[in-house]
Amino acid sequence: MKIAFVGKGGSGKTTLSGLFIRHLAAAGCPVIAVDADINQHLGPALGLTDDQAATVPSLGAHLPLIKEYLRGTNPLISSADEMIKTTPPGRGSRLLRIIDENPVYEACARPIALDEGSVRLLATGAFTEEDLGVACYHSKVGAVELLLNHLVDGRDEYVVTDMTAGSDSFASGLFTRFDLTFLVAEPTRKGVSVYRQYKEYAQDFGVRLRVIGNKVQSPEDLAFLRREVGDDLLTSFGQSDWVRRLERGDAPALRTLEPANREVLELLRGEAEGAFDHRDAERYTAQAVHFHLRNAESWGNAKVGVDLSAQVDKGFVPSPSGAATAHA
Repeated sequence: MKIAFVGKGGSGKTTLSGLFIRHLAAAGCPVIAVDADINQHLGPALGLTDDQAATVPSLGAHLPLIKEYLRGTNPLISSADEMIKTTPPGRGSRLLRIIDENPVYEACARPIALDEGSVRLLATGAFTEEDLGVACYHSKVGAVELLLNHLVDGRDEYVVTDMTAGSDSFASGLFTRFDLTFLVAEPTRKGVSVYRQYKEYAQDFGVRLRVIGNKVQSPEDLAFLRREVGDDLLTSFGQSDWVRRLERGDAPALRTLEPANREVLELLRGEAEGAFDHRDAERYTAQAVHFHLRNAESWGNAKVGVDLSAQVDKGFVPSPSGAATAHA
């Protein structure tokens, strides 16, 4: 299952994505956590110190290795240098599994032991002083899009991605790479504005979107969210002394989270499990190809110097079992 957490900066999306990751790991699910936010706070939300989080390898720094591994023996891609963030897999490409051991995970993933279970953390890498004026953050999250294009996963296996704040993910096709997107919204006009943007942009791509209310302090707050969000409002996360302790640098055990808030996490898991039944591998692949062709025409062909549309293996759809299959 590929799950995204999005929301306005300061909405609590990183905290909630970290809690959801912990909850899945405690249930025994294999989990890869992906920090794709420019602020890179998911590591601390999973219990790492700031110094430990700073040592997590950057996906962007290992992009040549990632491309070379994923390319495999795909005859439509002459070299890893010809791959861009949207390059789709084809026959001969290497596909990733969540429970794999492979050179990409070996170089980029940081294992994190939690009080209940464990996860592997991948991080895009922080926006550095060297990037100022010469790069955009989307160049860093491109590695995430490439990985998700080549990842096949089954029920009860999870990739949970903490996305960059706001609607910045619409600068690429990354927003279509998930089975379910949880949008964290505060009960304010600014809090629901990101929801409206997401709803508008995503509706033509079949993006499954559910809203989690956060920082809800009164029945009036909840009524506001219901009025503004409607049926997309799934639940709300209550005030939490547990979260306050975590944000102070403590390491509270997940079992001590307030029962009502733990029930919220289980509700999110149930919603994610339900989304699995709606996945459509052919549509998912077609969307990857759609955005690849758009990127190729707008900038990729000029940058790489070849016609990147030739990388599309027509009729190829990665199998959920991990095997490469082709459809007429």
